[in-house]
Amino acid sequence: MRVLHCFYNTFSQLYHLTTFHSRFISRVVCAFNMGKRSRQRQKEHQKNSKPGGRDSRDNAGWGAGYADIVKENKLFELYYKELGLVPEGEFDQFMEAMREPLPATIRITGYKSHAKEILHCLKNKYFKEIQEVEIDGQKIEAPQALSWYPDELAWHTNMSRKILRKSPLLEKFHQFLVSETESGNISRQEAVSMIPPLLMKIEPHHKILDMCAAPGSKTAQLIEMLHSDMDIPFPEGFVIANDVDNKRCYLLVHQAKRLNSPCIMVVNHDATCIPRLQIDIGDGVKDTLFYDRILCDVPCSGDGTMRKNIDVWKKWTTSNSLHLHGLQIRIAVRGVEQLAVGGRMVYSTCSLNPIEDEAVIATLLEKSEGALELADTSAELPGLKWLPGVSKWKLMTKEGQWYNDWSEVPANRHTQIRPTMFPPTNTEKLAQMKLERCMRILPHHQNTGGFFVAVLVKKASMPWNKRHPKLKKDLSSSSVPQPENSPVGTPLPDAPQEDGKVEVKEEVVKVEVKEEVGVEEKEAAENFPKETEDLTPEPKVCGPPPNKKMKLHGFKEDPFVFLAEDDPVFPPIQNFYDLSPNFPKTNVLTRTHEGKKRNLYIVSKELRNVMLNNSERMKVINTGVKVLSRNSDGEEFGCAFRLAQEGIYTLFPYIRSRLITISVEDIKVLLTQENPYLSKLEDDSHQQAKKIGMGSIVLRYQPDKSNPDGPQCPIELCGWRGKTSIRAFVPRNERFHYLRMLGVEVFRDKQGQGPGTRDVNGEEKVDGEETVKEVVNPGEVVVGETEKGIKDGGIKDEVKMEVTSP
Repeated sequence: MRVLHCFYNTFSQLYHLTTFHSRFISRVVCAFNMGKRSRQRQKEHQKNSKPGGRDSRDNAGWGAGYADIVKENKLFELYYKELGLVPEGEFDQFMEAMREPLPATIRITGYKSHAKEILHCLKNKYFKEIQEVEIDGQKIEAPQALSWYPDELAWHTNMSRKILRKSPLLEKFHQFLVSETESGNISRQEAVSMIPPLLMKIEPHHKILDMCAAPGSKTAQLIEMLHSDMDIPFPEGFVIANDVDNKRCYLLVHQAKRLNSPCIMVVNHDATCIPRLQIDIGDGVKDTLFYDRILCDVPCSGDGTMRKNIDVWKKWTTSNSLHLHGLQIRIAVRGVEQLAVGGRMVYSTCSLNPIEDEAVIATLLEKSEGALELADTSAELPGLKWLPGVSKWKLMTKEGQWYNDWSEVPANRHTQIRPTMFPPTNTEKLAQMKLERCMRILPHHQNTGGFFVAVLVKKASMPWNKRHPKLKKDLSSSSVPQPENSPVGTPLPDAPQEDGKVEVKEEVVKVEVKEEVGVEEKEAAENFPKETEDLTPEPKVCGPPPNKKMKLHGFKEDPFVFLAEDDPVFPPIQNFYDLSPNFPKTNVLTRTHEGKKRNLYIVSKELRNVMLNNSERMKVINTGVKVLSRNSDGEEFGCAFRLAQEGIYTLFPYIRSRLITISVEDIKVLLTQENPYLSKLEDDSHQQAKKIGMGSIVLRYQPDKSNPDGPQCPIELCGWRGKTSIRAFVPRNERFHYLRMLGVEVFRDKQGQGPGTRDVNGEEKVDGEETVKEVVNPGEVVVGETEKGIKDGGIKDEVKMEVTSP
């Protein structure tokens, strides 16, 4: 046995040793092969690359890159040349523009009261300085305002990344754009992407649905338009922004949160079956929620984005549009079903293919039987160059086979090619559709991307929503017939119905969205049945399905808990800030059922109504704006919650105490010094501060019309009154924003060079370390952030900005 045991141990050691050597040799060989392939690719790249290499990419416009990708697709050229969508004699210009990098476009947030201040700063400071800059002996082309965007709030420029790096003035301009973008005052957005929200004609009372919202640039525009009047903290309308991709929903949240609106809700659903919601209209009566405006920016093949999405050149094929056509119709159908009569739905794609554009619109118009019509938008955006929609087109497969009509399509292709992809054969119906009212934007006309937009107006209920199954006589008495104007496939609670309204009892049936919503409607959308007999249900089918939990995908969100009006958290807040009696306590929510409430958020009354009546019908990712944050050190001063800067414009109209009116010089002190003494404020502000006890405060600047050089809009800042000092609680980028509005120069030196530069801990910078400094004025340097608490007030984890002198 001992001999066998020794033999076994020796064999095991040899085996492990052999295995180790085998793995080691395999890794060496793999690394050698990878290095060999890498060297081969490098040689091929050097051999095939044009002079200039990376520089040739940098010399292109913003968004340029991938210089080694050949911008050529013969099938694309053949297809669009044959369709004749480009005016005669312009095809070469069209293709040349498609190969050019897309210019960068910025849009100033229009609803904020200081949009004019930002525009003034751009035009009279940065743009003037840019005009005087010369790079390699050539003057820089100054940014130009988009002629068709209202109030000069959108601009485009062709400056490249390399050019921006070559001049400190241009680098300063770039930092301005980045900082203001993070603060929500400027958005980087493609020019043609700005068109759909402008055509929606939004007013503050409109209920808006954005069906495919991510990444959120259009959603931000919708929010801006809703808040066109800054004196109204809670507009009657709201925006529900939806996206099917859970991860992209969080990009959407990031975009929306920059605008600090209590009227935005981000949800995560498949747009083809987005749930039909209910709202309480008073006296225990519920009604179906129909939207006044719907943005239907559907997924598309994206051949209009070739200027910025270089991969499309390689991946484009006619099959892309054939695969997306059905999805686009289903999304659009679901949109018009939820649109209120008299409302507008804007359908848009970044594709030039008629199968994704006019074919979808023609299908909607034909099956709506007059319930929809195309709006004439020719006079709505003066200055925008566009071509009318087409009424004739044909279809091509990726093999190059053309089909002019459905009758030509062989039977083996019927699963890929559908009749709705072709133009209507009835010439009279085709003329009545007025497809020429669609808008086609070509890239070479105004140096933009390619785009398609159509505006649909709903004149009556959709015909398939009017056709309902007849109930069989042997159904139980608890099942209730659906009224004629109730949408197909929307189960309603058990109660007598009249005019589409439901008398609500204490027990309300809650329905699982995936199973309940859109089953019959999706069938109607795909088949558009002409006969109602096919929809007759079996017994015990017309009532609501059994209660089920919604199937959640992606991250699990914390619950949204609305506080009761008599919640014990309110009295200290009410007394400390002397909130006005009309403060909407019931609109306040938190994100936890148990424990101490860390943050308090607020939503509009209408969004609260939607959330309370549809808690199990939809998956909410985010909503509301933070107005108060817990600060344990504040309890000794009378209130455990301090004001949050992101919600100050919403909460300020209700605050009647702890207000300090400050001047321009006071703002400069508060935003450039970490914890200044009260004596550093001007006399009037100092006297006001002395009368207020320690704790959270509001610092307000009122425009002085006698001083035209100062900001001409009100500014509200959150602050903290310490024992002998005062400070502003404002995020770094917002500090820079307000300082720029006051005419103070702010510039980040990424190298951290210069006399007197200190690191974030206040110590001298060691050679080789990178430190960030902000040059505020000659002789002043503002350095980065720390999490060091205030010695004199007790607040922690806030932005700290330290001023030192060289």
